[in-house]
Amino acid sequence: MMQQYAMPTNATRVTQGSVRDPIVEIRGISKKYGSSVTALQNIDLSFERGHLTSLLGPSGCGKTTLLKIVAGLLEPTSGQILVNGKPVTGPGRERAFVFQDFALMPWASVLDNAAFGLKMQGVAKREREQRARHYIAEVGLSGFESKYPHELSGGMRQRVGLARALAVDADILLMDEPFSAVDEQTRRKFQEDLMRLREVENKTFLFVTHSIEEAVYVSDRIVMLSPRPGRISEIIDPQIRAGITPDELRRDEAYLDTVERIWTSIKQYVE
Repeated sequence: MMQQYAMPTNATRVTQGSVRDPIVEIRGISKKYGSSVTALQNIDLSFERGHLTSLLGPSGCGKTTLLKIVAGLLEPTSGQILVNGKPVTGPGRERAFVFQDFALMPWASVLDNAAFGLKMQGVAKREREQRARHYIAEVGLSGFESKYPHELSGGMRQRVGLARALAVDADILLMDEPFSAVDEQTRRKFQEDLMRLREVENKTFLFVTHSIEEAVYVSDRIVMLSPRPGRISEIIDPQIRAGITPDELRRDEAYLDTVERIWTSIKQYVE
């Protein structure tokens, strides 16, 4: 059981998984691998429309497993996922997945990679390329449309993956540690770009990360999972001041206090 500590005055600890306007509802989800490994146990949780919620916890707590169940890429052992009130039975157009390892087609150009999801939906070539070009520009890759993945840096490849997810115009973006494979400077720039995209795009983000600082920086809400079998240990609303610059945010007392509070809670699980 996770120990309890006093929250900083500017951060709220939430004990319930319900929200006012849920777009995703997780009801009693458990996942077992074989007969001996229980990855998740009895997860009840809702994700609010238009918000960014991070899943945070020690390695092996089931964050990616839960994300893939919401995506329809894995079947739960028990329980149900609802998206817009309808049961999830597999992948759907209202959800787009941004993979940790980019998952680009090496033989395809940036433009073709960004347009791939639209092609699978049967969108005509002219329209899909127009939409792909728009989102390539949104993620800062204008001029690279004809390049191939091997000609790009890791950060640029991840931007292509994000453009592909945005291009299909899904309501929900599922992001599995999308910035973990890039250097710290690029990661910080990605975080700032993500916050800008949240203001421009009316999307709901479910975001898996191992970084406490990243979760506090980008999130409206942080769901903390316990070590395997993963259960919800607590839910935190960082309540960081709005309208401040990225540099000011990283020095904000509420931000620093919330980072330290979360670390104090989970360091007992770090070997």
